[in-house]
Amino acid sequence: MPAMMKAAVFVEPGRIEIDDRPIPDIGPNDALIRVTTTTICGTDVHILKGEYPVEKGLIVGHEPVGVIEKLGANVQGYREGQRVIAGAICPSFTSYACQDGCSAQDGGHHAHGYKPMGGWRFGNTIDGAQAEYLRVPDAQANLSPVPDGLTDDQVLMCPDIMSTGFAGAESANIRIGDSVAVFAQGPIGLCATAGARLRGAGLIIAVDGVDERLEMARKMGADVTLNFRQVDVVDEILKLTGGRGVDASIEALGLQQTFEQALRVIKPGGTLSSLGVYSESLTIPLDAFCAGLGDHRIVTSLCPGGKERMRRLMQIIDSGRLDLGPMVTHRYPLEKIVDAYDLFSHQRDGVLKIALEVS
Repeated sequence: MPAMMKAAVFVEPGRIEIDDRPIPDIGPNDALIRVTTTTICGTDVHILKGEYPVEKGLIVGHEPVGVIEKLGANVQGYREGQRVIAGAICPSFTSYACQDGCSAQDGGHHAHGYKPMGGWRFGNTIDGAQAEYLRVPDAQANLSPVPDGLTDDQVLMCPDIMSTGFAGAESANIRIGDSVAVFAQGPIGLCATAGARLRGAGLIIAVDGVDERLEMARKMGADVTLNFRQVDVVDEILKLTGGRGVDASIEALGLQQTFEQALRVIKPGGTLSSLGVYSESLTIPLDAFCAGLGDHRIVTSLCPGGKERMRRLMQIIDSGRLDLGPMVTHRYPLEKIVDAYDLFSHQRDGVLKIALEVS
C-alpha cells in the first residue's frame, strides 16, 4: 500500500483543492477503508463558502462507499476486502448522549456527554471521505456491509441524504393518511418525499422552483407538485387541504422564506420538521405562530448514524421499495473535484448528486 493519497482539502473560504496527504494510521477500534465512491453534499458547499466553520487543512466529505483495507485489533465481525458504507454521522455509542437516544449529538467522554452535532465527525472534526482512504472511528459501531448485488450508486445516498430525508419524515411523526408538504426538492427534500410515502402519507405536496426536480419528486412519491415561481404555494396548499392545512410540513433548504411557508401551511396542532442548514438567524412570524398558542410542534433533525441505521436503509433499497440511483446525475473522478464543486455549488446542468469515482 502506498504511503500517500489524494484528498480534497479545505484551504480557506472559497477554496477546496486536491492535495497529497499521508494515508491515515488506525487505532485498535478503527478501520481503514479504501474509498471507491463518494459525493458532495450541500453542507460541503456551506464549508466551501465559509458559512460553516471547519479547520483549515481538513479533508472534507462525509458520504463514503468503500472496501475495508485494514481492521483495528478490536474490530470483530468484518473482513478485509469487504464492501461497506459508514454513516455521515459516526457516533461512539458509548457517551451519555448516545445512550440517551441522541447519538447525533455525541459529546464523547466529556462529563455530561453532549455536544451539538458531535456525532458528525467526518469532514467536520476529523478528516473526511473525499479522499482515497478514510479512517472510520469506532468501526464496530459504524461500518455496515453492502448487500451483494447493490452498486455503489444505489447505496451512495444512504450515509447522509437518505438518512437525513427519512429523519425529516420520521420526526414529523407522519401517520397513515396524513397530508404532508415538503419544501425544496433537492436531494434531501426528495428523500424526505420518499420517506413520507413510505410512512403512509395520504397526500404529499412537493414544492420547488425547478420543474425537473418536481418531476423527480413525483417519481419519489409526490401526489401534487407546486412551482413557487408560478403560484402562491401557501394559498395553493391551503386550497388543496380545504383550508385545514397539512398535518406536517418538512423544510429541506434552510431559508427564512421556506421555513415561514412551512409554518404557515401546517394545521393547528401540526408539525414543522426542519432539515435545512441555516446560515442566518430565523424569525418566527407572530401570526403564523398563532402567538405561541397553536399547539404547533417545531422539530429539527440531524441524520441518525450507526451500522443498524445504514443496514435498514440498504434493506429498503435491496427490497426494491426505493431506487435512488437516478439521483446521480453527474460523474467526476476525484482528481476533478474542484470542477465538481463548481458545478454543484452553482446548481448548473440539472445537477442533483455527483458520483465522485475514487478507485
